[in-house]
Amino acid sequence: MTRSTDVLFRPFQLKGLELKNRIVMAPMTRNMTDGGTPVARNADYYRRRAAGGVGLILSEGTVIDRPTSRNLPNIPLFHGEAALAGWKSVIDAVHGAGGRMGPQIWHTGSTRAGWEPDLPVESPSGLVGPGDARGRAMSEEDIADTIAAYARAAADARRLGFDVAELHGAHGYLIDQFFWDGTNVRQDRWGGATIRERARFAVEVVKATRAAIGPDFPLILRLSQWKQQDYTARLARTPAEMEDWLGPLSEAGVDVFHCSQRKFWVAEFPEIDGEDGLNFAGWAKKITGKPTISVGSVGLDGEFFSAFRGEGAPASPLDKLVARMEREEFDLIAVGRALISDPDWVRHVQAGAGAKGFAAADLAELV
Repeated sequence: MTRSTDVLFRPFQLKGLELKNRIVMAPMTRNMTDGGTPVARNADYYRRRAAGGVGLILSEGTVIDRPTSRNLPNIPLFHGEAALAGWKSVIDAVHGAGGRMGPQIWHTGSTRAGWEPDLPVESPSGLVGPGDARGRAMSEEDIADTIAAYARAAADARRLGFDVAELHGAHGYLIDQFFWDGTNVRQDRWGGATIRERARFAVEVVKATRAAIGPDFPLILRLSQWKQQDYTARLARTPAEMEDWLGPLSEAGVDVFHCSQRKFWVAEFPEIDGEDGLNFAGWAKKITGKPTISVGSVGLDGEFFSAFRGEGAPASPLDKLVARMEREEFDLIAVGRALISDPDWVRHVQAGAGAKGFAAADLAELV
């Protein structure tokens, strides 16, 4: 018997943010702006998800004001008059449909995506992976300017009327490249042998962002153990290392940790609490006491790599998710591909009507 999904539809409140349910639209790169400027089709895409009942929408990654901050040409910018005006139309459309939304603020670092910017890409040590050189190592001036650019983008998000802001610190992009010893081999204060030392850049980004947005505007930080460069990578192999990683970030001003893993039902430290133990978001909440968002193949039978290889995925039972939310392991759940194909996925789940499954063909358009 399928469990009731009522737990997914309890309201959530944090600072001035009030959500009607616990379902978050996960950030998903679509690369369909007009050269970096959101246009009407982008606003309509997000509006449809708000009208479909999503509690909080997190935008696709949108990049800060650095020369090589994106790795595809139509990834949206979050700087400049035209792009910010485009984002204003997006948030107005979402609010008009009764939704809440925040931009995911991003720098792709030295990652590859089949498109080369005009200038060399930047990263902590001029590496895209262990021993894999690409671009150039950032100078002290580059680092200072980048920290300031993150803060400006978050301040613009608040000024435009967004409800939250999220910093993208996961999946092998710039902030994550500072975390990872495979891409951060610096010998100065931005490197180090421990995750606490390598987290300094992210801590300074969070501090600067918090100063720019004030104390009452919710700030989310997305993190992952895995990298697109290495799906098996782990930044924290023990709860103690996770505390060294997340503790300083929490103290710096993160309100919510958005904890990305490939399958949300997989235990983070099964050697401690078993195969059905806390997942990444559960441990982050336990360690920091802060609210967390979990994510990873929600509503899919498989996991997301097969989906992006062109395989579809039918809607799957949500019993595992409901069980974890009923025990308050984490506070919110992010849904990705299911919402690409079905803007009304949330309403279908609430009505018990059977949500539409993800179809890889839908990646080619904004449904």
